[in-house]
Amino acid sequence: MLETRIKQTLRDVADFPKPGIVFKDITPVLKDPALCIEITEALAAQLKDIKIDVVAGIESRGFLFGLALAQALKVPFVPIRKIGKLPYKTIQQTYDLEYGSATLEVHEDAFKAGENVLIHDDLLATGGTVVAASKLVNQLQANVAAYSFLISLDFLNGKQRLDLFSPNTFSLVSY
Repeated sequence: MLETRIKQTLRDVADFPKPGIVFKDITPVLKDPALCIEITEALAAQLKDIKIDVVAGIESRGFLFGLALAQALKVPFVPIRKIGKLPYKTIQQTYDLEYGSATLEVHEDAFKAGENVLIHDDLLATGGTVVAASKLVNQLQANVAAYSFLISLDFLNGKQRLDLFSPNTFSLVSY
């Protein structure tokens, strides 16, 4: 089963990025090309009944499978980045972190009004970053059609926050 293979390949890193956090490191997964292909195919299969016009990947690990997923779906890929990383005119969305805040941005011409956007990231935790990405999509009058993640930390209830934007949230691995 794919979920079991992914879980066996992921690496847990204790106390990263701060004490008490167990970081789910996907880099061992990236070292297995066959597993990466299988992951991309499985993510695409989950979305077969949903109209997707664009895949938006959240910096930075959302770029890894996000671009591959866009290629599998034969749609464009748009990066959603941390502030100051994009060269053209941008729109921004600031969101709260446990201590302080952060800002995401996207090019102002990233999505056309009415487009159906899949937001992809490697991991869903509390959902704060993904909600900010969703607000960027909505600012450009596009729709959040679905979310896809390699991993979902269900015990943190991030999916509940995403339901305000789209009822379609998919992941391959849940904890």
